[in-house]
Amino acid sequence: MNFISRYLLPRNVDFNAALLAQVEICESMIHDLYKACMENNISLLDTVSDSAGRERALKEDNMALLLNVFIAPYDKESIYRMITQLDWVALSAKHFRLETQVYQLHSLSEYEEILAMLSKMVTELKDGFLKLSDKRLEALAVNSSGIHDRYDEIVKLCAEATGRLMTQDDIKHIIRHKDMLLQLKEIAKRIHIAANTLEDMAIKVA
Repeated sequence: MNFISRYLLPRNVDFNAALLAQVEICESMIHDLYKACMENNISLLDTVSDSAGRERALKEDNMALLLNVFIAPYDKESIYRMITQLDWVALSAKHFRLETQVYQLHSLSEYEEILAMLSKMVTELKDGFLKLSDKRLEALAVNSSGIHDRYDEIVKLCAEATGRLMTQDDIKHIIRHKDMLLQLKEIAKRIHIAANTLEDMAIKVA
């Protein structure tokens, strides 16, 4: 039986655990952005680049698993989309940290409300993964709805902040902070798309 299990039966991969590990790193990165804002300490963002490297390695590991598995618990195309969207979340957080460095920002205080909402979005995404693995699909739908609403609110907050920037005269200040707001909106967008993909995975196992 051991011979049959090892060489003849299709390989069984725990994609719930594999994807959860990836989303947990994304959650850690977003929380670190928010922590740097709350503690008014830009140096705390140094952890973001390290986390991005670990997420990238996990993304490559998960892609290798997907390419080499015959049977998966979810639609393989959905798993692929989830892997790549989580990588986009991490990459967008890494780019936000890069822009704080290039633009020599010394405080993230003006982004506090948006970062707080992003932090809640990514935690809701992780909770959705846990509910998917437990097949609590109706509860997962509640998470996805919450992420949708927070994304909508973040777009509104970014638009309002951009509007306030446009009333100022310092062009360099406007360009710098407009880029930062666009990057925050990109993080939110990627979390939202990941939540949609999670719903897609849930529908196909319902």
